[in-house]
Amino acid sequence: MLKALRPGLGRLLTPVGKALARTPITPNMLTVLGAVGMAAGALALFPTGHLFAGCMVCTGFVLTDMLDGALARIKGTSGKFGAFLDSTFDRIGDACVFGGIAIWLATGGHDKLLALVALFCLVAGLLVSYAKARAEGLDVKCDVGIAERTERLLIGLVAIGLAGLGVPYVLAIGLWVLAVLSAITFGQRVYAVRKATQPAGT
Repeated sequence: MLKALRPGLGRLLTPVGKALARTPITPNMLTVLGAVGMAAGALALFPTGHLFAGCMVCTGFVLTDMLDGALARIKGTSGKFGAFLDSTFDRIGDACVFGGIAIWLATGGHDKLLALVALFCLVAGLLVSYAKARAEGLDVKCDVGIAERTERLLIGLVAIGLAGLGVPYVLAIGLWVLAVLSAITFGQRVYAVRKATQPAGT
């Protein structure tokens, strides 16, 4: 859904990428820094109820992680390992966000049902990403779905941040919506692979 915004975002990140290109910093360093910072912020702040602060920290490191692609293009160092590292570490960061909020909901948030929904969002997000990766391993394009990683993370962090500011019901609404969208996206990718691999005439 947010693909249309990516060219504009790329133009915004390019000047920062050019500045970083004059330093010893590599795209892989940014990938690891973004994921580790996001994981640390989510696991340190969400379980202790610091939802807004955790949201801000995670958002900051998401932006750091987004710079790796811009820097790789400018330095001309894009490669298969960089893409693998980026995709793998993205999963770590996402899992920590939803794992951290699930811990808080099950303890200080006193909402075990919503904690299960958060865990569902975690698992469904991993399945959505795995479906695409497995399809590409079979040489099948699987770039479809109503809620890709950017959309899922945006919904999750906005809901968490607003909940941290005291907005009622927003976390429950955000997580339930995200759970539904993640399930739909996974179904869309399974269907796309089935359609692409189905023998002609069947």
